[in-house]
Amino acid sequence: MPHVAVVIPVRDRARMVRDAIASVLAQSYRGYELVVVDDGSTDGSAAAAEAALAGAPVPAMVLRQPARGVAAARNAGVATTASPWIAFLDSDDLWLPRKLERQMAWLEARPAYRIAQTEERWMEDGRQRNPRAWHRKEERLFRRSLARCLVSPSAVVVARALYVEMGGFDEAFALCEDYELWLRVTLREAVGLVPERLVVKRGGHAGQLSRSTWGLDRFRIAALATLLLAAPLDAADRDAALTTLQAKCAILANGAVRRGRHDEAERYRALAAATAQVAGAPLTGASAAGATRPHGAAAVGSAYGLAAPLV
Repeated sequence: MPHVAVVIPVRDRARMVRDAIASVLAQSYRGYELVVVDDGSTDGSAAAAEAALAGAPVPAMVLRQPARGVAAARNAGVATTASPWIAFLDSDDLWLPRKLERQMAWLEARPAYRIAQTEERWMEDGRQRNPRAWHRKEERLFRRSLARCLVSPSAVVVARALYVEMGGFDEAFALCEDYELWLRVTLREAVGLVPERLVVKRGGHAGQLSRSTWGLDRFRIAALATLLLAAPLDAADRDAALTTLQAKCAILANGAVRRGRHDEAERYRALAAATAQVAGAPLTGASAAGATRPHGAAAVGSAYGLAAPLV
């Protein structure tokens, strides 16, 4: 049986997904299976992926689904596999040939770790770009991850057991679904680091989700509110998360006021106030009967009676 399930989600990146698949098939490590999940593409990405997988030396398939978002695509890909480890590769990124070999050797030598990532090389418009100081990776990442995502899906290998415990990606998130999941993971797990640049991140193209959608902090705020209302945080972690949420809410509220969108500004102010009031508090009513707090943005908002959906 393969040891690693590799999942590539794609929507409308026919040319780039061929390159991504080629970088996986060029791996020196062969103990993997590969699933490409086409998320409602209209540009022939699924057919391009099938052609790229023809004659693959490992178990490989293309899974087609209606457009449901990258979180659902990754979850669907994982669900079709059974390998004990899971690796993701975004369709606009690439792996260097020894990526899985080096990462799996690192994990096998350190059985206490259930997740590890590698360093990356960043390319934008064909030119190398150096990461900023705040992108520095380390093993204990929770508090530094509150401001921005510091775990890259394309650089991660995660134990299936941990992925299942976490419930996978929250499909309510159209963007920042990785930020949301890694917050939950880093709250309780050390993220191992293979100190080699084994992933090439390709940015600057027209199909880059983080560039094509405004206001990523809308989704980060939802992730922070979900975490504060549902996760068992100690006082220091709760204060750090709440401070970050309040700062992000204030920025978006001020921006909404400048655009004359006063109802939107009030929504962010109210969300910050409501989260501060109930963060860490016990649930009441029907929700209190459960053994665990609710999982996911939709369930959390409902359990705490927030006036508006978190996402």
